[in-house]
Amino acid sequence: MKTARLSAMLTLIMASAASIGSAHAEVSGNLSLQQRVFLEEPAYVNQTNSQLSGAVLASYESSVGDNGFFTFTGFGRVDQRDDERTHADIREAMYAHYFDKWEIRAGIGKVFWGQTESLHLVDIINQTDFVEEIDQEDKLGQPMIDIRYLLDSGSINFYLLPYFRERSFAGQDGRLRGILPIDVDNALYESEDEETNIDYAIRWQQSFGSLEFGLSYFDGTNRLPEIVFVEAENGAISLAPRYNLLQQGSIDAAYITGSWILKLEALQGKTLDESFYAHVAGFEYTWVDFYGSGYDVGFLMEHQFDERENDPLIFGQNDLMLGSRIQINDFYGSEVLLAFVQDLDESSSYSAFVEASTRLNQDWRVELNAYFFSSDEPSDPTFAIRRDDHVSLQIEYFF
Repeated sequence: MKTARLSAMLTLIMASAASIGSAHAEVSGNLSLQQRVFLEEPAYVNQTNSQLSGAVLASYESSVGDNGFFTFTGFGRVDQRDDERTHADIREAMYAHYFDKWEIRAGIGKVFWGQTESLHLVDIINQTDFVEEIDQEDKLGQPMIDIRYLLDSGSINFYLLPYFRERSFAGQDGRLRGILPIDVDNALYESEDEETNIDYAIRWQQSFGSLEFGLSYFDGTNRLPEIVFVEAENGAISLAPRYNLLQQGSIDAAYITGSWILKLEALQGKTLDESFYAHVAGFEYTWVDFYGSGYDVGFLMEHQFDERENDPLIFGQNDLMLGSRIQINDFYGSEVLLAFVQDLDESSSYSAFVEASTRLNQDWRVELNAYFFSSDEPSDPTFAIRRDDHVSLQIEYFF
């Protein structure tokens, strides 16, 4: 039923764009092959140490009339081990119309809010595609109407979000999950309207010289579910996501001074059960032409804090991230990001990652990522994945 609704919306959007007529169109995308290798034996049954998958991302862009633009991006992955990671999604299917100082966008889209590196705390419009990567960078397409009023150095956006996307989770045979897989087919909701609850958001984004500033408010279904135990009629116990209603105000800012970037994301949220505060704050310092090497080396530090305790999906409850970004400044766009995140409350709990990428030529790109986890405390979010250290090698072909 949910897929049918999304397909019907996509058909309507594409038909509307086609009926107006296009003056210019462009098709692009990439094919990728990814091999994951897990460095420790699995903690749970039905898991293996190797996971091969392939993915395709295709985009179509077209001008429509004098003041319109249509964008479509589709994504799909086939995974060797995890049925839940074999999935497809409409990342974007959006028509935009421009006039004077107004821009109206309608369809399925992607919106990013935030400034920090280690955790995108205030980024709430799109749901996380959690089976793609543990870093939570990948997002599902969100049905929306986005009305934007353009300012001299910023904008005010009004969002109407008529349909909710549920988070994806690893399945029975997948890694990077807890002792029980999450039953995504039986999600629970606080709202009686469930996924058709209408969400709202407003955001003011402005540049003041060296300061980038954003102020946002969201009212709707929380993209971050609560994980609850559910007992079936036969007495079997399973885990299910419960999506509660949320009111959240947030601020994000970045201030550039010389080689320094000071960064902040902070929010105050309220649900039926609790009111909470969270922030990520820190800096990035870039040493240009590091010791005459031709490389630019950045040094990062960020503190993560969240009052919501004992939640298996909330990383960064009181953690410190130290990292470095190395830009080779070569023709191939080579760069490396390394980071170590230490839990300040539990010395045994930490995580680390390495993300590196380079182009082989104009059409091919290679990406190497590695993620490491450690915890002896069952209440810590990384405890469930403490044996899921892995290295991922991905090669992409662009067309």
